[in-house]
Amino acid sequence: MDARQKIAIVGAGLMGHGIAQIFAAHGHPVSIHDPNGDVLAAVPARVEAIMQTLGIDIALAANIVLCDRLEDAVESAALVIEAAPERVALKQSIFEELDRLAGPQTILASNTSVIPITEIAAKAANKKRILGTHFWNPPHYVPLVEVIQTAETDPAHIAWTLELMASVGMSAVHVKKDVAGFIGNRLQHALKREAIALVADGVCDAATLDKVVREGFGARLGVLGPLEQSDMIGLQLTLDCHEVLLPHLDNTPGAHPFLREKIAKGETGMAVGKGFRAWTEEEADGVRRRFQDYMAACARKRRDENMNACQNARDSAK
Repeated sequence: MDARQKIAIVGAGLMGHGIAQIFAAHGHPVSIHDPNGDVLAAVPARVEAIMQTLGIDIALAANIVLCDRLEDAVESAALVIEAAPERVALKQSIFEELDRLAGPQTILASNTSVIPITEIAAKAANKKRILGTHFWNPPHYVPLVEVIQTAETDPAHIAWTLELMASVGMSAVHVKKDVAGFIGNRLQHALKREAIALVADGVCDAATLDKVVREGFGARLGVLGPLEQSDMIGLQLTLDCHEVLLPHLDNTPGAHPFLREKIAKGETGMAVGKGFRAWTEEEADGVRRRFQDYMAACARKRRDENMNACQNARDSAK
């Protein structure tokens, strides 16, 4: 996909400005709207900071235009990506308005993490052009994007979106059924449910659990998916493990009481000094730096590899 397409982003916060940077860095004109003027005004500086970290020419940030009015942002856009807070009623109202304001050929996408796209599109008239594009946090570091198809989405819009995402360096996957949480978050939160249950049951403390994930099976997840690993060890061994283990896994309906108790006591995480673990400000900052540095290094490595691959392809074509 060589043609530069106008991309509109609705929501300039944590996800929105990072998504805008992805398209701007590849030469697409990007318009971004947010009802909060301060959040919107911060976009250029935040995007330039990302580009500096990744070694991208910050002049490309000029591809992003800030729009005070939603109608100006979506005018002539090929794709609109909504990146508003995870509230169903809010997203429904946004899509109802987008369906009215955007041109008939414009594809409308939601960056929701868990809400079914069908539910978000409920109040829109033209549901054929609505789909999901679930980027991961932070989107400028994590390459995956889930492109979600509803029962009413035009398959041609899915194909076009997958091609667009690949053209800007994203690893795009097609989610063929619109289920809550899609693929990634269903897996992630299945793991979190069992993790919370193990700590609640006194099997281990939170620090031990995190160490087991990071230094155990988590160390191989970047290169070996769970079904690849099952095929590698053999499905009979997988079945043998499941026969013993699965009856003992947590099946608490809804959120675990231990999680609710933590929140009720005000123990909501690093920001307040205690969640599943107690945190000093220095410890919390150290974890944040470790995460940011690692993700940025991975993103720079992928960018260098892609650039080398493109150069080799050009050299071979000579």
